[in-house]
Amino acid sequence: MLMQIATFFGVGRIPKAPGTWGTLFALPLVFVLMKLGVLIYMAATLAIILLGIVAAEHYEKQSNKHDSKEIVIDEVIGILVTMTLLPMTWQAFGAGFILFRFLDILKPFPISHFDRKVPGGFGVVADDVVAGMIANMVLHLLHNYNAAVLGGV
Repeated sequence: MLMQIATFFGVGRIPKAPGTWGTLFALPLVFVLMKLGVLIYMAATLAIILLGIVAAEHYEKQSNKHDSKEIVIDEVIGILVTMTLLPMTWQAFGAGFILFRFLDILKPFPISHFDRKVPGGFGVVADDVVAGMIANMVLHLLHNYNAAVLGGV
């Protein structure tokens, strides 16, 4: 079961751009959790982070590969972190998807530090959590700027 969780139930085995597919396939989960309320969203995100670390660690031990492209639970976690406390709009979902993928692919500092220096399942997940946190902060700044300058348009 941990192998299935690590690959987000096989999504990570899609041959082209598995991280992008993992992020895309996670958006319905983000939507459902948002509908359930902020406390459930945050509790579920924390639980998925912990489960993701364990699943990624297990996958690494079974495959003998660090941060295999097949592990996409970290992208699921990254988009969950990205979308925390953002509005449920198509604009927020689109911007969150694009910004998170941009940061996850390019890995600017400090994301690159976590990607290269933190071992094991924690390391697999940590860089995506950091990318999600940065994306979330940028999106909150943009959302608040939009509300202040344009009157919430």
